[in-house]
Amino acid sequence: MATLGKPQNTIEILQKYHFNFQKQYGQNFLIDIRVLEKIISAAGITDEDYVLEIGPGIGTLTQYLCERAREVAAVEIDKNLIPILADTLSPYQNVEIINKDILKLDIIGLVKEKNQGNPIKVVANLPYYITTPIIMELFESHVPVESITVMVQKEVADRMQVGPGTKDYGALSLAVQYYAEPEIVANVPPNCFIPRPNVGSAVIRLTRHQKPPVQVKDEALMFRLIRASFNQRRKTLINGLNNSPVVPYSKKQVAEALKELGLPVNVRGEALTLEQFAQLSNQLCR
Repeated sequence: MATLGKPQNTIEILQKYHFNFQKQYGQNFLIDIRVLEKIISAAGITDEDYVLEIGPGIGTLTQYLCERAREVAAVEIDKNLIPILADTLSPYQNVEIINKDILKLDIIGLVKEKNQGNPIKVVANLPYYITTPIIMELFESHVPVESITVMVQKEVADRMQVGPGTKDYGALSLAVQYYAEPEIVANVPPNCFIPRPNVGSAVIRLTRHQKPPVQVKDEALMFRLIRASFNQRRKTLINGLNNSPVVPYSKKQVAEALKELGLPVNVRGEALTLEQFAQLSNQLCR
């Protein structure tokens, strides 16, 4: 069975290949077998699954995925890791290593070719700076995804699952909750990684909704309203929307829409639920 989760084995591989960590890729490799097992169990991987792993690193989690899944696509941006992956994953016939930037990969094409377009499971240990763009790209481009189980910075995981009125609540919370049901499945301290990050991490599972929890006529408009209202948190919703170049409504129109919904004109964006943003968007559409 996979053993890269043991610190000494990870260090051995890194030394063998004289590997240098790239700050630009935010590389932190997991060295805790219990956490690896938690990720696999939270992702619910079975031998029928096609799994997309983003950022396999030296293949620590990939080995576990290969033991469980039908097939794994491991997408790694750092070309220096490709020979290491070819080595650590050599016992497995069911893995394809793809040396690409995940944001430039045709994932829908890959899923059509390898999984007949059926929903896949995504598993990843994501660097902080790119967590949001990757998750939003998977959802917004409508990649057929059943669930996304990711290791992210603890603060980002918290942000994904909170509701209105809290300081962590924002555009990311609303976007994630529109597309999926978020659940934090494990908190992971810095000492579970090489090198140690400066912050705590968490594993969060996002289970894709069969259909969105709110009915909205124009999804793109709703997200423009959400982003504009959180871009200037300190301002009222009306002022935030009025200052945004991507929201084509006057203060008067927004005020009327808020009144129709029974909301005060001086309300801030952070007080609105997903349902209320959907209603506001539908009202403005008229």
